[in-house]
Amino acid sequence: MKNFIKSKNFTIAVVGATGAVGAEFIELLHFNGVSPDRVRLFASERSAGRSISIGGKSVVIESLKQGCFHGVGVAFFSAGKGISKLWAAQAIAAGAWVVDNSSAFRMDSAVPLVIPEVNANALDVCKGPSIVAVPNCSTIVALVAATPLHRVAKVRRMTVATYQAASGAGAAAMRELELQAKAFVEKTPMRTEIFGRQYLFNCFSHNSAIGPEGYNEEEAKLLYETRKIWSDESVRITATCVRVPVLRAHCEAIGLEFERPLTEVRARELLGAAPGVEVVDDRINNRFPEPLHATGRNPVFVGRIRADWSLPPDMGLQMFVAGDQIRIGAALTGWNIAELIAARI
Repeated sequence: MKNFIKSKNFTIAVVGATGAVGAEFIELLHFNGVSPDRVRLFASERSAGRSISIGGKSVVIESLKQGCFHGVGVAFFSAGKGISKLWAAQAIAAGAWVVDNSSAFRMDSAVPLVIPEVNANALDVCKGPSIVAVPNCSTIVALVAATPLHRVAKVRRMTVATYQAASGAGAAAMRELELQAKAFVEKTPMRTEIFGRQYLFNCFSHNSAIGPEGYNEEEAKLLYETRKIWSDESVRITATCVRVPVLRAHCEAIGLEFERPLTEVRARELLGAAPGVEVVDDRINNRFPEPLHATGRNPVFVGRIRADWSLPPDMGLQMFVAGDQIRIGAALTGWNIAELIAARI
């Protein structure tokens, strides 16, 4: 994708600059050559006045206040849905596009929910500065991998089991996992403030709220967001989302049932040519996607590609994927959306 953002002259705001996703977005700004003079950083009152270095230049963190988005072209929000609901409209009123990484607007029918590799055309409904929602991380990782196959064979049913890293719960959860490892080595009590239980050497149901049907919010997001992104209310999806003691990068075991036949060989060809996908499928050496290999990298890694024995021949596949939740699952997708916006400005 052409670096439209670098070539334009508008200012970029990062709301939630001190969080894990905000920090990753700032890194992408620097990596892609955006001048620090075109960047404004926002965070909570307690962080206001501190500085963050971008390309060797200090940028002072500001607090949100009336009129703060004047002159901003694109505002990237990663400070939680409460902040997004309070401030996104003000950013748009000031003439800024909002790329929102929270859950605040994802299921709003008037707001496009976009994965650039999957449904970039969803932006066509926007005729001027608008809110564009970034999907949930587990949805992004799943659909970057599944959509190339869906386009050819149409997915009738998708089953997903996620193995979600601490990064999905933010920088504090990552730090607590590190501290628990240190406490284990030093034989001292472990802090359990984030999840209320030991995370190290453990796995447990995703910590989002569980609804009356027994599914937690993370599992429901996979269903409803996928239907919106694919514009297909008929696709059947079920998920089980679990936290695992990994710092960064989510993994998912995905089963796909198709409406039209798709061979394993053809699926490999499609995935090998798909944007945002890297196939890692070495059966001889038992090398497949792993969170350590995905950490800090852009693609969704796909492997364990094999026929689903529970279905008729060529009517289903199983695969295992890994993607960095902070990067492709949040900041990089937001960046790529901002690039699509920049191409329109």
